[in-house]
Amino acid sequence: MDKKKIAILSEIFIFLIFVFGSSILLARYAQKQSFKEDLGSWAIHDPNRPLPSVVTPGPPLPPVPAPSDAIVIFDGKNLLNWVDAKGQPARWKVEGDYMEVVPGTGNIQTKMGFGSCQLHIEWATPYPPKGSGQDRGNSGVFLMGLYEVQVLDSYENKTYADGMAGAIYGQYPPLVNACRKPGEWQTYDIIFFAPKFDRDGKLLEPARMTVFQNGILIHYNAELTGPTAHKARPPYKSHADRLPLMLQDHNHPVRFRNIWLREL
Repeated sequence: MDKKKIAILSEIFIFLIFVFGSSILLARYAQKQSFKEDLGSWAIHDPNRPLPSVVTPGPPLPPVPAPSDAIVIFDGKNLLNWVDAKGQPARWKVEGDYMEVVPGTGNIQTKMGFGSCQLHIEWATPYPPKGSGQDRGNSGVFLMGLYEVQVLDSYENKTYADGMAGAIYGQYPPLVNACRKPGEWQTYDIIFFAPKFDRDGKLLEPARMTVFQNGILIHYNAELTGPTAHKARPPYKSHADRLPLMLQDHNHPVRFRNIWLREL
């Protein structure tokens, strides 16, 4: 092949790389804009916000084995890796291969702190179900103790869209309702990128999440507006690079098992 043809092919290759890269940037920009427009269209916990469609997941599976480089933070045996908000031993119940919220004992959190990570956690809401709306199988998974993915019995149970199971609470509903029946084990696989701050505490990059529920994508690279709050969307405040994972006591005996993560 002569030099002229090689030069032409090189230019075409460079052009294709430019087009491909530009399309990725435009897609990310469009996604970012759609997130902002969606948040701007609805009040926090707006009961008129559309609910996502229902997608029936596959049947429950045995616990997913942790990969070789994972940190196992609950293996079903004890709560030695967990404490309450005061740093005292966690008082939730351990039975079989799961832990269960003991209502009124408070939230629990890991002794270790974590930042960006891939988190796997399995959970089940009580059976038979009791209550309705937010008062039915309610708990939460808080990355860094601040950024919540809601746990709720959302199987044939209506509530506000940004507070149903799989919601990034108070911000984004899940793309679909992928809940199994109460009492059945469910999974969250969460790819979490922690926010970044400069030395003066100014936000450089917001937190982001991609979430799968029961193997079904329910959030893709969602840009969080700040930490979780009830009926509020507070701004970011500078915090440590690594903070504990927290599980919520919302006065319902929700169960958790097989919790592991990979640091990113």
